[in-house]
Amino acid sequence: MKTLLIALAIAAGLAHAAPAAAVGRLLDLSVYDRDTQRSLPVYQHQGRYYVAGQPGHRYRVTLRSRSGDDLLAVLSVDGVNAVSGQTAGWSQAGYVLDPRANTDVLGWRKSLSQVADFVFTDIGQSYAAKTGRPDNVGVIGVAVFRRKPLPPPVYEPAYEADRAMNQAAAPAASGELQRAAKASAPLGTGHGERENSAVTEVEFERASSSPDEVVTLYYDTWNNLAAQCVIPCERPRPVRPDPFPGRFVPDP
Repeated sequence: MKTLLIALAIAAGLAHAAPAAAVGRLLDLSVYDRDTQRSLPVYQHQGRYYVAGQPGHRYRVTLRSRSGDDLLAVLSVDGVNAVSGQTAGWSQAGYVLDPRANTDVLGWRKSLSQVADFVFTDIGQSYAAKTGRPDNVGVIGVAVFRRKPLPPPVYEPAYEADRAMNQAAAPAASGELQRAAKASAPLGTGHGERENSAVTEVEFERASSSPDEVVTLYYDTWNNLAAQCVIPCERPRPVRPDPFPGRFVPDP
């Protein structure tokens, strides 16, 4: 049985200039602030990728394929599947990218024609927290799958030229999209205003029940990331008293 998934009709090479991104082998993940109209810089810290979000700002997630094959990208925001709203798992629906293509995901998928905007917000106002799932707020993840290759054509005997194509059923995917929850993540993603964002449905048969790659990007406010020195920071030098700061005794 084939899995019905969401696909975006987008051609390769139509993207804006390449932003800093969480870089994978098959797919790059980046975040674009729609209010300031700039790609958010990505900071690497202890093997993880981070971006600093501004509360109240709308953002979009850009998925950029580095592969010459079709890819399925199962997108998780704050531990919630961005298409179905389920607690994120590998076996769920996602976005299908053509070879070397890229696409912008503007928000939570509400229908084939609309989304609710992704917006940075206080953790208590995040969609995940409002639906009782606050544990993974502050992280965006993509589980990436290759398409299962089609079997070679089987020709009918004699003069019959029709080809019969047999496709094996997609194996049931198992396992959850694993992410390390932040100990303190005050910035989350809210369920913003609706806007048009049309997609179509296609069938995608995965080559494996486990993802070929998982790309993860953490986010928080600039102040919080700076306090943890995720954003490069200079630690203040300790102030030591000087035994000879002056020459004469001033008036008190």
